[in-house]
Amino acid sequence: MGSNNNVFFGDEESQLSGGTNRVQPYSSTPKKNTIDDDGKKQNFLSLSQRLGIPDFFSLDVWRASMGELLGSAVLVFMVDTIVISTSESDTEMSNLIMSILIAIVLTILLLAVVPVSGGHLNPVISFSAALVGIISMSRAIIYIVAQCLGAVLGALALKAVVSSTIDETFSLGGCTITVIAPGPNGPVILGLETAQALWLEIFCTFVLLFASIWMAYDHRQAKALGLVTVLSIVGLVLGLLVFISTTVTAKRGYAGVGMNPARCLGPAIVRGGHLWDGHWIFWIGPTISCVAFYVYTKIIPPKHFHAEYGYKHDFVVVVKALFGSNV
Repeated sequence: MGSNNNVFFGDEESQLSGGTNRVQPYSSTPKKNTIDDDGKKQNFLSLSQRLGIPDFFSLDVWRASMGELLGSAVLVFMVDTIVISTSESDTEMSNLIMSILIAIVLTILLLAVVPVSGGHLNPVISFSAALVGIISMSRAIIYIVAQCLGAVLGALALKAVVSSTIDETFSLGGCTITVIAPGPNGPVILGLETAQALWLEIFCTFVLLFASIWMAYDHRQAKALGLVTVLSIVGLVLGLLVFISTTVTAKRGYAGVGMNPARCLGPAIVRGGHLWDGHWIFWIGPTISCVAFYVYTKIIPPKHFHAEYGYKHDFVVVVKALFGSNV
């Protein structure tokens, strides 16, 4: 992605890297069968190029990852603060207020980070973008590591400014399935059943991918609607999903869907304790959604997707190249 006003989104590698500051440790081979800007096939990409191995040696990619790291840190700090403040208030429909505030914060952060890295701020988006082929798997790995480190930094910053009582009471605003609370006959476990939480994570994450990938990465939508509109819709969708998940369950102890494993990981590492209970749900659920969404992109007619000839990093294309098939 880049900050060009004419093309907001698309193949991030052609817009972010710009071919500069890149170390090429691999021998260059004659290129065939890639796709140029006009959608015509030309050039051959080696397996290392399809996997994006050169991205590990690209200064531009590492610089872009700094945007993901700092953006994720701010995201965790802001979102978890919102979760704590709305939970502590006595306002009616506090989950609605929380959802609206999260949507606004996410939209602002996306607008800030998009010109730097493409504005993923979420391992789910990076992994799904890699499967579809918008970015390479190598770039996705770099981004995901940066997002997780940023989430830890954000949680550390929040822990440094809140009181120990708030930290203890609200679990640092982290992702929880259940909590242990005092009951009439001793401590009781409050929250959601594992299966329910997993299904919610899968469904809501899939909806998020359906909206964000189709809206933010389809250059037709970006050109037609404009950057602010597109990212506002993505933020609105996420806010709605948070509201739906907290409304349908309405159970104390369940903090709602995560849809962002890094945001759940940060507080879990910093706060620990029961935040690790069921933590796997916030990784396995989104992973299943990413695979399901990828399968969906392979089922729909290619002409309805903006990459009519397919992305060069598409997972199936990479696997074919791995086994020596000509693609």
